[in-house]
Formats: sequence, structure tokens, C-alpha cells
Amino acid sequence: MSFDISLSRIETKEKEQAGREEGFFENTENLVPFTAEQFEALKERLLRYDYKLTADDLYGLHFTHVDEDFGTALLTKGAVYFMAGWNRDSIFEVGMTVSEFTDSGQFAKYDRQTGKWETWE
Repeated sequence: MSFDISLSRIETKEKEQAGREEGFFENTENLVPFTAEQFEALKERLLRYDYKLTADDLYGLHFTHVDEDFGTALLTKGAVYFMAGWNRDSIFEVGMTVSEFTDSGQFAKYDRQTGKWETWE
């Protein structure tokens, strides 16, 4: 079992809140794609946070972290999916990391467990 948090463009948040479509996140076409610059910046930021690129496949770029409390990450065309272990330290570390990624104002954090968005303020 894992604790899942995602990071998307702010436009994805706005689209989801405007429509309130059931199963919004199951349809990847609902996600506003990252620009090439955003995708590269997110990849570089993951690397600066000591995530290691472990695979590149049809789903996206897969990252792991040497400290398992930081979980794993999957960078796709429309979101970064962070998976934390189901323990307090991992949930805290991953949650804080994703919150920090919203600092540019371009991205929003979505907590799948609560169904709530967070943006930098």
C-alpha cells in the first residue's frame, strides 16, 4: 500500500475544479501537458533532490531515492506521481517535497487520499 500525491500544472487543477468530472484523473487526456521546459525543469529538480533516474519507458521517467522515506516518483507528460510508503516519516517527507515543487506558481499538488489541491502561497 502506498500514499500517493501528484504534481500537475495549475491549469489541470483549474480544469478539474471547473468540471468535477468523476474519474477525472483516470483519463490522462484531462491532464494539461507540461511544456518541454517544465518537463526538463522537473526532471532536473528531482535529480537535485537526490532522486535517481532508474527507468525510461512508455509511462515516463521513473525515479527512486536512496532514502526510502522520500518514496519514488514517476514523471509523465502531464503529472509527477509521488508514491510514499505507508508510514508517518515517508508521508511527511514526500508531502513536503511535493509542496516545495509548487513554489514557482506553475504547479499544484493533489493529495489523492483527501481529494484536495495545494498551491504555493
